[in-house]
Parts: sequence; structure tokens; C-alpha cells
Amino acid sequence: MDEAPVSAHHDLAERVVAAMRQHGSPGYPRTFEVWYAHLSGEMPAVSMALNAILAGNDGKVTAADIDNLYERFINTERFSRQAERTSLQVLGEIDAMMALVDKALGSSELYHGRLTAMSEDVPPTADRQKLREWVEALVMSTREEVTRKAQLEAELRNSSNEIRNLREALESTRAEALTDPLTGLANRRHFEEMLQKSIDQATLRREPFALVMGDIDFFKHFNDAHGHLTGDQVLRLVARTMKDKFKDKAIISRFGGEEFAIILPEADLIAGKFGAETVRQALLTRELVKRSTNENLGRITISLGVAMYRRGDTAGSLVDRADQAMMRAKRDGRNRTVTEEAVELASRVA
Repeated sequence: MDEAPVSAHHDLAERVVAAMRQHGSPGYPRTFEVWYAHLSGEMPAVSMALNAILAGNDGKVTAADIDNLYERFINTERFSRQAERTSLQVLGEIDAMMALVDKALGSSELYHGRLTAMSEDVPPTADRQKLREWVEALVMSTREEVTRKAQLEAELRNSSNEIRNLREALESTRAEALTDPLTGLANRRHFEEMLQKSIDQATLRREPFALVMGDIDFFKHFNDAHGHLTGDQVLRLVARTMKDKFKDKAIISRFGGEEFAIILPEADLIAGKFGAETVRQALLTRELVKRSTNENLGRITISLGVAMYRRGDTAGSLVDRADQAMMRAKRDGRNRTVTEEAVELASRVA
């Protein structure tokens, strides 16, 4: 009975591997996941994005394409499901706690009813036997209530601890969902959230901020010549350099593949260019060494574009200007920083 599903799964796996080879995709796990999601038909959004890449890139799907698809769709979907499961657990624990509270209230009402009934039936002091029995019943009822309260308190404490643990797990899941696992930087989803928040704040407070877009020069060369593990090392080096230079002053994101985005609060175009240049020059002082062979691979360079928020900007318009400036830096010879102002000046001269 189970042979057909197993066979179908095996055939799909073979199709995935064949597609990876045909389209020049790198052979690592997340590549398999992306192609599997596409060929299985389970994630139509992945298929649409992948087909667009195939149509515009002569049928090739690069490591950068795979990383971008994985972060945009598969990784986000996984963490969303995990967050949903944790949220349901939290709701279940809250329901259990409310049941315990109801139980405690019911127990208190029962105890109060007993005391009321007993107070209305106090025996005369002259009847010592009945008075003794009355006192013993009162003590027994109080003892039972104390025991019940102690048990309920323990159960409520345990439930409260469980809710706290689940809340921490939910917060951790959200943090993971907004973090690029390779570099530890904010991911594309987090960047988009923070960029919109920055635009809203700048509009309200009339304060400037700058956006820097950066792309590692000749990154494909590193991947092709030295392998994807070395490519990952390059990405980590660039991310670490950015974090070292900006500390907590900026929102640094891996935008996708070998591209990075940096939001600089309260920075104008000059400050934005200065910050971008700080990163670029810092990278020039660092040499990359291949861990497996200790081979010196030279220095990493990066091309950067800078734009400043203008009143009326959307996230798309601001990213587009910073991206155009970055592409100008690439065309002008790479390893440089270009501002949107320089791009506009060049277009007027042309």
C-alpha cells in the first residue's frame, strides 16, 4: 500500500537533483529545498519567483538566487508555522489556567457556603458534645480548603511557568524569523519592516535618515573558484565588518545573496557616504584566508550606493535610488561609494 507514495517521492527527488544540475544550482541542502518546493507544487510563490529567474537568466539559478528564494519563502514559512504552533500552546496554557481559576473560585464558594451553613447551626455552649463535633467539622472543612488551595497554587505556578517558557520560545522564534542564519544580520523581511518604520518616523518627526545598499565585488568568482563554503566565509567577513563599524547605530541587513542594506538613523547624505566609506575601507584592511588550506585569497571589496530619505518617499522609491547608486559604483569600476546625488548629476550632464 505504501509503495506508490514512496516511489513518487523518490521520483520527485531525482527530478530535483536533475533540475539542480541542469540549471547550474549549487549542491547544498537549501538548494534541494527550493527546487523541491517548486517541483512538488507545494509553494506556488516559490515557483513563480523561480520561473521569473529562469526566464531572465538564461535558465541559470545561482547561489545568490537560491539564498534569496530560501530566505524570502521557505525559511519565513517554516518560522511562521513554528510561531503558530507556539502561539496555540500559549493559548492552551491560558485556557488551562483560566480553568484552574474557575476551579479555585468554585472551591471558595463551596467553602463559604459551608461556613455560612455552619454559622447558622452553632450548637448551644451547654451542649459540649455537639459543640466539640461542630468545632471538629469546622477544622476539617478548613483543613480541606487549605489543602485544595495549596494544590491550586502549585498548579497555577506550574502553568504560569509554562506560559513564561512558551512566551520566551515565541520571542526566540520571532527573533530567528527575522535573522539571517548565515551572517546573524537582520534578514530581508526584517529590513522591510524596519525601513517602513524608519519612513514613518522620518515623516512624523521630519528627521533625515540614509539608506546604504552594498554588493560584494566579484562574489561569483569566489564561489566558482573556491567553493560555496568560502563564499559563506566572505559573507560572514563582510557582515562582521559592518557590525564592528556601526555597532548599535544602524540596522544592518542581508538583503539577499551577496547584497546588504544598512539603514542609518538621523543621517543625511554626507553622513551616509561617510558610514559607507568606513565599511569599504575597513574591508580593504582585512585579508581572507581559506580555512581548509590556509590559502590567502586576498582582500574583499564592496560597491556601495547611498540615498537619503525624501519627504513622500516609499520604501520602493528609496531602495531604488540607493540601488541605482550602487549599480553606478559597479559600472565606474567597483570598490567605491556613489551617492544618489552623483547619479543625478551624471544623468544631467549626459
